Amino acid sequence: MEYLKFSLLFTLAHTLAYTIAGVIALGFSKDIYKTRDRHATFLRDMSDEEESKHVSRFVFPAQFIRGLLMSLVLFPLLSSIAALSFGLTVVFFSGLMFIYTHLAAVSPFMDNIEGLVYFKEKYLVRKFFLKFQVEMILYSLLFGLLIGFGMRFVM
Repeated sequence: MEYLKFSLLFTLAHTLAYTIAGVIALGFSKDIYKTRDRHATFLRDMSDEEESKHVSRFVFPAQFIRGLLMSLVLFPLLSSIAALSFGLTVVFFSGLMFIYTHLAAVSPFMDNIEGLVYFKEKYLVRKFFLKFQVEMILYSLLFGLLIGFGMRFVM
């Protein structure tokens, strides 16, 4: 039962943090995601009704699957994680998400280490790199806090 509760908490925390950070970031990152002249032209255009509908239709099922998969690999560490203090839980999960799912991710993107190696220079623009970092720091901190609070109730 602990594993199920942990997976539900993890998935909920991930989905909430992802949504909140994404909505906030979209407010200052329209030049990345919206309009015909957006920087990330290879992503769906959120100002296009058809493409935006596609994202709206699949974003939550995708986050549920991602959250569930990420929680499963932590099962062997669950008793150690449950023993962490609130502060260490927040630091652990914030760092885990920022480093593993973003900065050191194996898949290259214009805002991570692999992207700096593989992306063409036209995609590696400082202002966009920094906007992505703000979004991911916000996501990671929110996620860590949600897990930190949630672990007190679930475990």
